[in-house]
Amino acid sequence: MNKKSLIAGALLSVMTLPTLASSAPIGQSDQPNVLVIMADDLGWADVGINGSKIETPNIDSLAAEGATLERFYVAPTCSPTRAGLMTGRDPMRLGIAYATVMPWSNNGINPSETLMPQSFSDHGYQTAMFGKWHLGMSQESYVPNERGFDYFYGHLNTEVDYFPPYKNQGGADLQRNGVSVAADTEGYATYLLADDTSRWIKERDKDKPFFAYVPFLAPHTPLQAPAELIEKYKDLDDDIESSRTGTESLRRLAKLTGLDARPVYAAMVDAMDQAIGRILKTLEDEGIADNTIVMFFSDNGGPVYGGAGAYNYPLRGGKGNTFEGGIRVPSVARWPAGIPAGTQVDSIMTMMDVFPTMAAAAGFEPKTTYKLDGRNMLNAMSGKQKIGRDDYVFFVSETPVRNHFSFTAFNDQYKLVQQVDQSFMSIDVTNYLFDINKDPYEHNNLAANNPKLVAKMSEAIREWRLLHPLNGTRSNVVAPPGWRAPKDWADYPIPMEKLQAKEARGMPPERVKRVLDRTYGDAGRLIYDCTPNPWLMGFCTKNN
Repeated sequence: MNKKSLIAGALLSVMTLPTLASSAPIGQSDQPNVLVIMADDLGWADVGINGSKIETPNIDSLAAEGATLERFYVAPTCSPTRAGLMTGRDPMRLGIAYATVMPWSNNGINPSETLMPQSFSDHGYQTAMFGKWHLGMSQESYVPNERGFDYFYGHLNTEVDYFPPYKNQGGADLQRNGVSVAADTEGYATYLLADDTSRWIKERDKDKPFFAYVPFLAPHTPLQAPAELIEKYKDLDDDIESSRTGTESLRRLAKLTGLDARPVYAAMVDAMDQAIGRILKTLEDEGIADNTIVMFFSDNGGPVYGGAGAYNYPLRGGKGNTFEGGIRVPSVARWPAGIPAGTQVDSIMTMMDVFPTMAAAAGFEPKTTYKLDGRNMLNAMSGKQKIGRDDYVFFVSETPVRNHFSFTAFNDQYKLVQQVDQSFMSIDVTNYLFDINKDPYEHNNLAANNPKLVAKMSEAIREWRLLHPLNGTRSNVVAPPGWRAPKDWADYPIPMEKLQAKEARGMPPERVKRVLDRTYGDAGRLIYDCTPNPWLMGFCTKNN
């Protein structure tokens, strides 16, 4: 689709739905609206439901009126979470697992993957996105309007300024359907996203349900907030007396140097909560709140390095590692027609489960190019059933230091955190094993007393890593030497009409690629979406 031909004011819709107790098939006219809201870098302890002194009444109300997802897990960094959310697939398979898609990256989600908005669109939904994409922008085949969203208002990158001219790497990054609007816009980005979401909901096609995705920038850096909110939190006193979260010594140093980030961070969280309140009020005003599923969570744990301002206490660690503070995030879901108020969900649920779960609530089973890794967790989310997890969930981060990896494999009982430091001459591996039910805050390392279990889980991590495409993301926190950013990011993606019709196949001839794929082994997959099969001497088996 040519971005210039997209209609900037694409519309949406909604209807009403019977309760989950109904056994009758859900017809299209009865489908619920789906609204997925995501924070960026929000700490576990930075919402009211987890004891924060930051005011988050709207997020708290979603919990009171719906479900609190106590064990909701995401990847330790931004892009992998977004990739798993949009596809229902493991980010390792997608090649977006180790690190994020940077402004100078050429990659994104493979266009052959089926994204959640595409599936909802196929089932009669209007679709829209408001906020941060962060899943590829080098060519138009990667951007939201080509991936199932009828309407897109927001940013292609991360780390975008919240005030005009909304820049990333010096280039303006605020657009509507591929057309830059940065030069003509005033206001605080968090509020702009909420206001455009509300406008779109009001102007939707009321004869159709809608799927809307609102990934806020906040409270990700750069730390910028309205002056009145910074003033509100200038004397915030919520220091946490624990050496395990990694924030306390940093904050003490920041206070001494006059660079305490906590008040500005708190202001950003407050502003985001206010923005969510505007959207929730729109649902009420439109009379569709009861039949709209609203799900909220963070894309990763709060950062505890660099004085970024987040708190994850009592969870250990934070963004960029695979301790609980990096991957277990605040999450709530409200659906008056289907989720009893005050529900507490103790089942493990991940961002990969959102796609099949929301599809189940809408009454359809996704038809996707590749098999989903996510599970339908609707019965757990609605409080009907606790769904156990015997198989492992895996996550990894190589951010921010290249060749420093933090892996995890976990299920309902055990969790292995494996830290790998790789230099030119050595590889050092440190294992932490926890009984996560008895020790949710990861105090007691059981690795030394359970070598067989550690070996088993370590091998599971190794086998999982074999799924990674050869040219996937790695930690690259600076641009290639000499790289320059565009003046405006809306002009950056190569238009579809200037791209070849078929994907590039790479240098190896097709007739030898399978042999080379096996030869590469632990280095990565040459053939997309293939799993090494030990019964076939390591040749891969396609999953689709």
